[in-house]
Amino acid sequence: MAARLFTCFARGGGGSRGSSPVENAAATADLSLEEQKRCGPVLVELFSSQGCATSPGAEAIATRLGRGDAGLDVPVAVLVFHVEYWDHVGWKDPFGSSMWTVRQKAYVESLRLDTLYTPQVVVHGRTELVGNEEEKIVDAVRAAPRFPSPTMKATFSKPSPSTLQVSFSGALRSKVDSSGADVMVALYESGLVTDCTKGENKDKVLSNDYVVRRLEKVASVKDVGPKKSLTGTVTLELWEGFNAAKCGLLLFVQNGSYHTFGTQQYQIPDTV
Repeated sequence: MAARLFTCFARGGGGSRGSSPVENAAATADLSLEEQKRCGPVLVELFSSQGCATSPGAEAIATRLGRGDAGLDVPVAVLVFHVEYWDHVGWKDPFGSSMWTVRQKAYVESLRLDTLYTPQVVVHGRTELVGNEEEKIVDAVRAAPRFPSPTMKATFSKPSPSTLQVSFSGALRSKVDSSGADVMVALYESGLVTDCTKGENKDKVLSNDYVVRRLEKVASVKDVGPKKSLTGTVTLELWEGFNAAKCGLLLFVQNGSYHTFGTQQYQIPDTV
């Protein structure tokens, strides 16, 4: 059954599906030039696995996108979700989680896809592509709608050595209608290096950036204007070896269709 449900793509294979570039361009055109300059990054999510032979190439593309080395004039925020459904082929991904598989399945449903696969990229929750097709990913980022970045101030504290608490307050700067939306925050880690001794990537040294370690909901909202002040607090469980200098936070707003309507990035203070 796994062979039918899960596919590990090689190069090629597929193009993109989701919102059309025309629709996306129209959404962005509703903003003035000055507003577009204040827009937040386009969210690029990569679903990946250390147990998939073609995922390391996609991880390298994700790193270039996140560092601004992909030749784009559009800011990009990258989140990499390591799924666990390739663990059975010989290598257990240390960052894999069934929670990220559930998130990927939600995209399969919302984008009306036939199957899960790695490496898969989802751009702003609207378009999906094979994760190692860099040129198509860059085109999809350029075509993605732009939205004002939230102005949520973050306050950090550590209630205990193993938890990080973050309180947010401010405005989303995008209107949320009666359908509602969730304000989410992801804690990610970069600079990860793994010696892979088994599986499809046996004897390779794997480098991973923007790996999501925690994902929490700050608030659920509906019928709020772009200037309304909101508050919310999350408590994030930390892991052994947590290093704030290697980590970052991304706040983003998504509706029930998993469309992203705003992103805001944060550095974690050295004092935490």
